[in-house]
Amino acid sequence: MFLTKILEERKSKFNGDVRVVKTLGMGTYIQANGLTQSGGIVSTMWQSTLSKIRSTKSEIRNVLILGLGGGTVAKLIRKNWPQAEITGIDIDPIMVELGKKYLDLDKLGVQVTVRDASNLSNLPNHPNQKYDLIIVDLYNGDKFPKKFETDNYIHLVSSLLARSGVAVFNRLYYKEKKIEAEEFGKKLNKVFKNVESFRPVSNIMYICTN
Repeated sequence: MFLTKILEERKSKFNGDVRVVKTLGMGTYIQANGLTQSGGIVSTMWQSTLSKIRSTKSEIRNVLILGLGGGTVAKLIRKNWPQAEITGIDIDPIMVELGKKYLDLDKLGVQVTVRDASNLSNLPNHPNQKYDLIIVDLYNGDKFPKKFETDNYIHLVSSLLARSGVAVFNRLYYKEKKIEAEEFGKKLNKVFKNVESFRPVSNIMYICTN
């Protein structure tokens, strides 16, 4: 039996009811409308995905995280590639604030920008920066905004990849979400040269290269 404690609850115009939860079994994590967004099971899911990438790509120098949330992916990237420059973008200042307060986001050396990830101009790094790893995790609660499913946006992400770079798109994969994720996978296949699907927990990760 897990002992559960609610550490903080907030209202977000982007993610709805947000709360920070601590349990004996899963540690501290952030939920949005009951769905874990940072920490907890999300950490397990991303660790297995990044381990898969690390097995074929030992050197990662520049990382872009679209949908930074509380910083779970950033923490795991810092662990796997300690020297990487990490840029994180998130539209929700509440998620970023809670990540700094409870998940050590402020200690990870991430260049954090609070803005809509549909705007990828003037990113806070070098001009015309290309990235060895791009993480696309753009959920608001359990909704993946349609604007991030367009061919134009997928091409934009592709254009930011370094020559041997990897882009990872996270999609929920249960009930009606399966069909949405599979349709999105077909779009990715039209843009990227290689698209590999990987299934951790109730999600599907599309690992893409040009």
